[in-house]
Amino acid sequence: MEGGCHCGTITYEVSAAPFDADYCHCRDCQKTTGAPVGAWMDFQKDQLTWSGAEPTEYKSSEFIRRGFCPQCGSTLSYRSTEYPDYVTLSIASLDEPDRVRPNYHIYTDSQVNWMSIDDDCERYRKGRKSG
Repeated sequence: MEGGCHCGTITYEVSAAPFDADYCHCRDCQKTTGAPVGAWMDFQKDQLTWSGAEPTEYKSSEFIRRGFCPQCGSTLSYRSTEYPDYVTLSIASLDEPDRVRPNYHIYTDSQVNWMSIDDDCERYRKGRKSG
């Protein structure tokens, strides 16, 4: 699968299907994506190849780095320094985003009240590990 930012400065290819995918309703994702929910897919770091430029990273908390294009501002990646072998990419940044469907919702405590969830995915009030 291939994807990239809106302006084409940053592109990528992944060599495998994601091992997981989720919808995140946390306030950080809402603010950094500009959307009511982020949709993310997880890969082993060695399954990802960036072409051209790599995302600029923003340190949004002690361990979290959020990647974006410095030209157009597109949200592209999420990375925890606690798990250096993994990388998370925005599903919407795929050239064909219909190829990946999230499996669960996290941080539904922060879900905007005007958005209804109408799917059969598991829901977690906080992160998946914390319930």
